[in-house]
Amino acid sequence: MTRRKFAMLLVTSTAAIPVLLTARRARAADAIPVTLYKNPSCSCCEGYAQYLDGNGFKVDVRPTNNLAEISRKAGIPEELEGCHTSFIGNYVVDGHVPVNTIRKLLDEKPAIIGITLPGMPSGSPGMYGEKTGPLTVYAISRDGAPPRIFDVT
Repeated sequence: MTRRKFAMLLVTSTAAIPVLLTARRARAADAIPVTLYKNPSCSCCEGYAQYLDGNGFKVDVRPTNNLAEISRKAGIPEELEGCHTSFIGNYVVDGHVPVNTIRKLLDEKPAIIGITLPGMPSGSPGMYGEKTGPLTVYAISRDGAPPRIFDVT
């Protein structure tokens, strides 16, 4: 490569940096804030936080030893608790819920407390292993009605 070609490549590449940084800042400004409560020693919750972070959310991870209490106070029935509890907008999102389901929740704005993916299903976002079947996400009502299926992915 000649010096001239190298210089042109360098100028062209360097000129693109401000554009890329501006685009990155714009994406960060548009990111949806999430507060995620998790057990301090849980690595899959960290994986889920990274998954959200890589999909347009700005995640504030808060380790706690009172996760069951946080879920209970948020209105999640014990038998439907997920691995961690997140607060996104006016909703609680419990467990390893896929981003498409969270976006559906935020777009549709149903009159519910939130949604939950119970347990720690293999292959769900942030979880290890292969997905072995559909993921059933439940809606938790505000009026105490039994949980209903919100989405299946």
